[in-house]
Amino acid sequence: MNTAINDKSDEELIGLYKSDGNKEAVGILFKRYTSLVFGVSMKYLKDQDAAKDAVSQIFEKLFKDLLRFEIKYFRAWLHTVTKNYCYMQLRSKPKEISGVAPYLMETDKGLHPDSALAEEKIETEQQLQHMEQALTQLDPHQQQCIQLFYLEQKSYQEVSDTTGFNLNQVKSYIQNGKRNLKIIMLKTK
Repeated sequence: MNTAINDKSDEELIGLYKSDGNKEAVGILFKRYTSLVFGVSMKYLKDQDAAKDAVSQIFEKLFKDLLRFEIKYFRAWLHTVTKNYCYMQLRSKPKEISGVAPYLMETDKGLHPDSALAEEKIETEQQLQHMEQALTQLDPHQQQCIQLFYLEQKSYQEVSDTTGFNLNQVKSYIQNGKRNLKIIMLKTK
């Protein structure tokens, strides 16, 4: 490995990759931040194999994302990407019901362990539909910023670039939108 490239800052490595497709630059970023991504993944996923999978999935995704996004603070951006990836993984998998599933399998009441998971999945889906309906009741600016930030996983800067709002406006719309969304959801429960 070239030591001159090894000494470059994160931003210089990203620039190098963007300018000439130098994959070695992404490899150096991978080496620098593997432990960060693994640590954040372990914190949220609480499973070593899932955290290892997260590391490889996130860094594989980097090859595309580094070309798509303007990244000023790579470490912070990568932390957010990792956290969002973990949230998506947790959201896509039904929660395990520890202690209950073995009991359900042993009973002869006709219950199946998957039925409890299916009910939980239906409840989660209903909550998501409820949230989507509540989202439509927000101020259009708040709605747009929340959708870009949470659902499309864009950074504050990317939301600002997309909407034309300055960073303070974006942060305000997201903060107020979250609060209003919670209020709407509690009222319509």
